[in-house]
Amino acid sequence: MKVYGILGWPVAHSRSPAMQEAALQAVGLDARYVRFPVRPEALGDAIRGLRALGVAGANVTIPHKEAVMAWLDEVDADARLIGAVNTITRDGDRLFGTNTDAPGLVQSLVEAGVELRGADVVVLGAGGAARAAVVGLARAGASRVTVAARRPERAPALAAELTAGLAAGDDGATTVAAVGFDGLSAPFAHATLLIQATSATLGADADAFVAALPLAALAEDAAVVDLVYTPRVTALLRAAAPRRRVDGLGMLLHQGALAFERWTGQPAPLDAMRRALEASL
Repeated sequence: MKVYGILGWPVAHSRSPAMQEAALQAVGLDARYVRFPVRPEALGDAIRGLRALGVAGANVTIPHKEAVMAWLDEVDADARLIGAVNTITRDGDRLFGTNTDAPGLVQSLVEAGVELRGADVVVLGAGGAARAAVVGLARAGASRVTVAARRPERAPALAAELTAGLAAGDDGATTVAAVGFDGLSAPFAHATLLIQATSATLGADADAFVAALPLAALAEDAAVVDLVYTPRVTALLRAAAPRRRVDGLGMLLHQGALAFERWTGQPAPLDAMRRALEASL
């Protein structure tokens, strides 16, 4: 029996076990997917444990996505640019890190009918989820991505870093700009897609966060995405009506499906995974 799992601290809240267990059962694999609660100071020991125990693959969640890179044999270029690994695959005793959040987001938006080629995008946030969004959208052909950092001093350095990283590949045609949250009116006015990639819509201050955004400047044919998936309809998605709205469950689903395919070499059973996710909420 093969074993897969997810490393995090805490990790009891993760929806990945429900989704991945359903996938393994749907394709008839003799395998299990388990939670590995790993304290930050024990991460190196945990990775050595994966090797020693023959764990076939793993997901990585908060707070380990950045730190885990130092313990892997190889990390792919996009994961390094994003600055985070969320999926570990195994080849013999070698462990490889990648980030399926970026392509998972793209697949979720394609599934929702959002046009990405030539898109003018505003991404709210400057953390790992936001960086994954920028890289994924650039790979999908967005013409411009404006990153809005809640701490405006972070914005210019982040834009410069992402621009340099994308230019080193084949996506230099995407312009990456950056603003503080106090400079959103102009980017909102020409955006075709808004992506909320902070934790702000999770908490009690979600309504105040949304009220401070210049949503009136956003065209009614723009699409609005909130990567938060609990609640499914966040304060931002409520306020964005009647625009096309996409919740965060699709990204969670598709990043997990891509991980499953990397581990098993089999197409992910998306319907079974989606049903399990929805039942777990």
